[in-house]
Amino acid sequence: MRNILLAAAAGSAFMLPGAASAAAFINGSFENGISPGSFTTVSGGDTTSITGWTVTGDSVDYIGNYWTAQDGSRSVDLDGNGQGGIAQTFDTVAGTKYSVSFWLAGNPDGAPVSKTVQVGATGNASTDYTFDTTGHDRANLGWAQYTYNFVASGASTTLSFASQTPGAYGPVLDNVAITAAGVPEPATWGLMILGFAAVGGVMRRRGATQAAAA
Repeated sequence: MRNILLAAAAGSAFMLPGAASAAAFINGSFENGISPGSFTTVSGGDTTSITGWTVTGDSVDYIGNYWTAQDGSRSVDLDGNGQGGIAQTFDTVAGTKYSVSFWLAGNPDGAPVSKTVQVGATGNASTDYTFDTTGHDRANLGWAQYTYNFVASGASTTLSFASQTPGAYGPVLDNVAITAAGVPEPATWGLMILGFAAVGGVMRRRGATQAAAA
């Protein structure tokens, strides 16, 4: 019976929000990766230069001391030589609501004035966020915090940030953080209850068999 209880505990830990994750979300402030110096352009398809992130689209600029980051010393301009983006896949609990907070600014060195990023997560609608660089420069980017919410559709989710601004002066991203914002949806709880009921049934049958043998 002890083995059955351990199995039940392990199964419930896997399904509940906050369970240990083998592929946790990492490097939200982009502090880990190659040394960008002032800045380094990273091409689409790169999976190693910015730890945990895959570069998408054309390219991005991995920013070092070119301007002041919102958190730490690094940030990402989502337009490198052209429109780019970044994405990361991490473990989630199906049916659980998550909240993504991130800080947005814009490269003030060139047009257009408004910089737009599209944020999306697997199985959820994407949302566009726009930052106006009017009145800002490299000494004062004017960082602003935004929030994107999603409901996980499976055991892993890909979070993506994609520039919607043509050219080489795009939306700038830093300090991405993810928290579980709610419990699983009713359908997910139903599956959990069925699992507990199945374990209870096995325990009752085993107890009856032992009693009959005695």
